[in-house]
Amino acid sequence: MPPDEQGLSLPSPDRLSNLNIYLIDDILSRLSFRDVVRVSTLSNDWQYICWRIPHVKFDQTVWKTPEDLTSPTIGFIPIIESFLRFHRGIILKVTLNITSLIVCPDVDRLIFSLDTDHLQHFVLKLPFPYPPYRLPNFFFNCSALRHLYLKECEIQLPCFFKGFNKLIRLILKSVMLSSDTFESLISNCPLLEDLVLKDIDNLYPMSINAPKLRSFVFRGDIQLIYLENVPVLSNVLYAPRELVLQDEDDFVNIFSSIPALECFSWDFFEVDNGSTKVIPTRLPSALNCVKRLFMSWITLGEFLELSFSLCIIRSSPNLEEIEIKECILSDGDYFEYVPQEFVDEIPASFSDITFNHLRTVKFYDVLLEEVEMQLIKVLLAKSPALVKMVIKPRQMETNKSLNVLAEITKFQRASSKVEVVYLVD
Repeated sequence: MPPDEQGLSLPSPDRLSNLNIYLIDDILSRLSFRDVVRVSTLSNDWQYICWRIPHVKFDQTVWKTPEDLTSPTIGFIPIIESFLRFHRGIILKVTLNITSLIVCPDVDRLIFSLDTDHLQHFVLKLPFPYPPYRLPNFFFNCSALRHLYLKECEIQLPCFFKGFNKLIRLILKSVMLSSDTFESLISNCPLLEDLVLKDIDNLYPMSINAPKLRSFVFRGDIQLIYLENVPVLSNVLYAPRELVLQDEDDFVNIFSSIPALECFSWDFFEVDNGSTKVIPTRLPSALNCVKRLFMSWITLGEFLELSFSLCIIRSSPNLEEIEIKECILSDGDYFEYVPQEFVDEIPASFSDITFNHLRTVKFYDVLLEEVEMQLIKVLLAKSPALVKMVIKPRQMETNKSLNVLAEITKFQRASSKVEVVYLVD
């Protein structure tokens, strides 16, 4: 009698082991290092597969308990040593994320084990060390790098550095380096397309010469960044820590060197509103390529921030999408209130502008005072192709909310197809 007729179950086929090796590598690369080790215990075959994976990731999941985080030399070093002892094959991607550790361990052993001819993706996120960990000169031999992410370390380029000729994406967060080092690093990455700089430890101006750069994210003192040669840069996100405008040129220069700009995002969260407010009605040269404009943490009740926003909108005649997320001060204590005469002049300041390509406008967490209502009125009246306007006000009394909605429905609309979506909690 066959086994299944005797009530005995046949062993299920090992479908996982029969998967394509590249698919297995992809699955294992998404697991934590601890889980990879567990998989390796299934069989000798799986042990071989796991110890030859090209992607490895070390993070806080490697340690069993929160107490282990206080003893990195006890938990971290043996894990690295075991990995280096057993791994076979080429490593293409290494992620070391140990920001949770209280003390920064010695990671040189791991870096010196890197295959400089094949490593393509390297992520190094360290806890805040003092003095900062300095990348060893050996690291700059990694000629195959395509993606590099560094956090909480120091960079000093060795004299033999010839560049990362294949690097496409570079992220530097809380990294210490001189202006000369930064400029040399960027100019020696000829294929660089994506650059993220956040909280760079450098008080001096830095130029960016990156002819293939397409996306740029920056958080810090915007006056220290000079976009020298970025002819195809189209996507920019600025989160300035400070905005000190001594004259109109300081403001104009923010945009003058980005001729191909298509998507512009500005986060006002930490802007110092004590800056000199020298903002023109519109820029001397229109931002004709800008299609998408996103502004977050903006307070339209602040004169500086409102002036900034209106200037950018007026200077972007080919906009297709606008999104504004407002931040309302809880105490209403603005640094400088918007003068009533300025509010009254908003419609007239758009008299010669028509947004023929604008299709979507979104306002989130808006107070819907007179300033916001004027802007909504202008955009409805000046956008013949507008399809949708979303308005999500801050919490307000029901009667007031209904009165505001009734007023908005009376505004003139250049587009007969526009849908105004009014969201309330």
